[in-house]
Amino acid sequence: MYTLKFLGKAVQDLKKIDLPFQKIIKEKLLILAEDPDILKNNIIKLTGVKEDYYRLRVGNYRVIYEKKEKELIVLVIRIGHRREIYQ
Repeated sequence: MYTLKFLGKAVQDLKKIDLPFQKIIKEKLLILAEDPDILKNNIIKLTGVKEDYYRLRVGNYRVIYEKKEKELIVLVIRIGHRREIYQ
């Protein structure tokens, strides 16, 4: 099981999202922390960045995160709508 950690910007992003979608995103993040293989159809490794960032699709929202295998940490970088998150 992984530990979830959020950057300050990710927390701000989550607060801006409507409450029903916040709940769904939180549920998906808990599933991701417990067993990332369950959501493997919704996870893609991002290209064009130096770090090993991944994208989790949750409806029209995207969660950008980094998975640190050695420390068993999922570091959530950004959360946002699909039309805005990649800018």
